[in-house]
This record gives sequence, C-alpha cells and structure tokens, in this order.
Amino acid sequence: MMKAGEGLRVLLAEDEALAAAVLADALAEMGHAVVHAADGETAFGLASAVPFDVLVTDLAMPRMTGLELIPRLRAENPGLPVVVMTGYLSDEAARMLASPAMGPTALLLKPFPLGQLAAALDRVAALRAPQVCLPVARPLTLGQGTVRLA
Repeated sequence: MMKAGEGLRVLLAEDEALAAAVLADALAEMGHAVVHAADGETAFGLASAVPFDVLVTDLAMPRMTGLELIPRLRAENPGLPVVVMTGYLSDEAARMLASPAMGPTALLLKPFPLGQLAAALDRVAALRAPQVCLPVARPLTLGQGTVRLA
C-alpha cells in the first residue's frame, strides 16, 4: 500500500453520481487528490488543462465514452496510466481495450471491491516511482590499459 504523502493526482470520469461520490471519497481516503468529471468530454477538457497521474474511467458515459476518451488522452500523454471500470464489457470493447494504444493498466468489472482499485493505483504509483541506478565498480579498459573506477 502507498505511504502518506505519495498520493496520485486522479482524474475520475464517472457519470453515475452515487458511484462517483463513493469512488471520490474512497480515493481521497486512500490519500489521492481527485478531480471528478461526469462525462468524457469534461474529462478530456480537464486533462488538457491540468496534469494527472492516472485516469480512472467508466466506459459508458454521455458526450464521450471511455473508449473515445482513452485514445484522445493518450494522443496527448502516451504514458498516461488508465484504470477502466465497467459494469458490462462487450466483445467489441474487449477487443478495443486489448490494442496497445488502448491497453489499460487495470480493468475492473463493476461492482468491484475498493481493494481492487487500491491495488491498481498502487501499481500505477510503482510505475511512476523514480528508478534508482546504482553505480557498479568495475574495470574500464581503454586501449592497452585498465582503469579501475571506484
């Protein structure tokens, strides 16, 4: 689990008011900063104006579906992690999500335990964590001589 102060900036795209309220409260309780959009078009506008660490989106929304939103956001931010939530996954949607351009970081089928969402966001946080490169002391051969770097 994430430590305090390591929260993500989450863009939550969910059109159902009750689900959005429950998810926003849970995400805030997990230590994340949450901005909610009730449709895909609003989410796209917000993401174009403010940087987010992750998109958590429903697929079925008015004005722009999650399937339309994801590629538009990825065109602007190719590395944006996406957590998809859906109550129904059609064969067509599953095929679309399987493409490399769409591939979500996680796919959650509603209703899902909040622990699954927390685990997905922990994976996102691990992906964005700085990678540590440790120096390795080894001999360096230059021409005829060997130099040992310490």
